[in-house]
Amino acid sequence: MFYDNTQQLAKHKLILLYLFDRFSTPLTNTQITQFIMEKDYMNYFLLQQFLGELENTGMLEYSESNTSFLYLLTEKGKRTLEYFKNRLANELIDELNESVEQKKKILLKAMQITADYSKKKEDEYIVDLKVVENNITLIDLKLNVVSNKHAKQICDKWKKEAQNIYGDMINLLIDE
Repeated sequence: MFYDNTQQLAKHKLILLYLFDRFSTPLTNTQITQFIMEKDYMNYFLLQQFLGELENTGMLEYSESNTSFLYLLTEKGKRTLEYFKNRLANELIDELNESVEQKKKILLKAMQITADYSKKKEDEYIVDLKVVENNITLIDLKLNVVSNKHAKQICDKWKKEAQNIYGDMINLLIDE
């Protein structure tokens, strides 16, 4: 598909990079497509073209996780966004931020986030952290900690920030 306005092309790609950065978690093609189409930022065919181009240039990575494929923002994509972010109007950035926050709340409702701990023996607690989405376990993490206080802190933080922590973990594990 040919796109004749290079400023519009750059703007749309920057919007995509910005969205992946703001979500700060890997997204499926379905999730990003649904978000873009709901907000009418671009049409389906352009979106798919831009996702492919961003992947081909190394700004996004498309990888398999369990039974789904996820797009991840790469370091190259983050650097590019930082360099060109000022080309996005402040009004558009505000609109994108608000839309992302609303969508994050919806995505969180679709996810089941659990955090629990049990005492194994004196000064040994097992913390069990889990994220399940559509009956698919995205992460199941068990940690051994030395105090009840640490176990509670970990559980509380997981319940509040599981989506961001999960995204950060994935990025740390695949970052080159």
